[in-house]
Amino acid sequence: MLTAADLRAHLLAARLAGVVGTTREESLRSYRLFAARDPRVLIGLDPEGAWGEREVLALMADRCGVSADPRHISGHDVIDVGRTLAGLDACAERLAAAARRGAAVLLGTGHPHRLLRFYAVLADALSAAGCTVLTPAQGRCVDITTRFGLRTYNLDYVRGVGLVRGAAPQRPGCEPGAHTHSPLPVRTALDAAAAVGGPLPELVIGDHGWVCAAGQLGFEAVGLADVNDPAPFVGQAEGVVSVVVPLDDGVRSGYYLPLTRYVLNRACLSQ
Repeated sequence: MLTAADLRAHLLAARLAGVVGTTREESLRSYRLFAARDPRVLIGLDPEGAWGEREVLALMADRCGVSADPRHISGHDVIDVGRTLAGLDACAERLAAAARRGAAVLLGTGHPHRLLRFYAVLADALSAAGCTVLTPAQGRCVDITTRFGLRTYNLDYVRGVGLVRGAAPQRPGCEPGAHTHSPLPVRTALDAAAAVGGPLPELVIGDHGWVCAAGQLGFEAVGLADVNDPAPFVGQAEGVVSVVVPLDDGVRSGYYLPLTRYVLNRACLSQ
């Protein structure tokens, strides 16, 4: 069984926590954009508080362990490994509660190249425990504004995990799905589920817009977030998002699998 000490060592060695690949410049730029209420950074959240740059930086220092000094403007950012472990423990508690009641759950990711396998293993375990893993609006078109203009994607599910694919056919061997922060995929999924009378999810698990938009609509939402994505942490501070695990969301896909095993062990869902 993977212990907390084992996982701590893995998080630091894989740079999922500690000194991470995300740069300080990236983080500070996101905090400025969030303070300006840029929808690209809000990713479905509608904050109630007056979140200026300093307030966002102070929150991220508290929730993630980044430097609270606004004069620190370059280099690689830092995530406190203890906060990552605490977030994974809290996530495990939510999954265990969902499994006990056989809840309907919805999983989705805006980082399928990195995180699909992480969520897919969770989906398999929750399904085996009696949860209904929802896949509403499969194949539905979703128009998302990107830096290249308006693009049409298709909502799809791989092993129970929602993601979007480009409308054009992918080359054989390519990993599935496109990177997106948009809240539109989960809104599309939830609208479709409501339109047919449910079931609606009792728990949404994911990242980016999947977590923020679901939480904003009143669904219990838990997930992962990097230090250059302040919206989930602001949502957690305002009681909209239940659990956020701070970690680098851009490392190799296989590096996240020990985290999955740890969460499932803590939730007593190991298969």
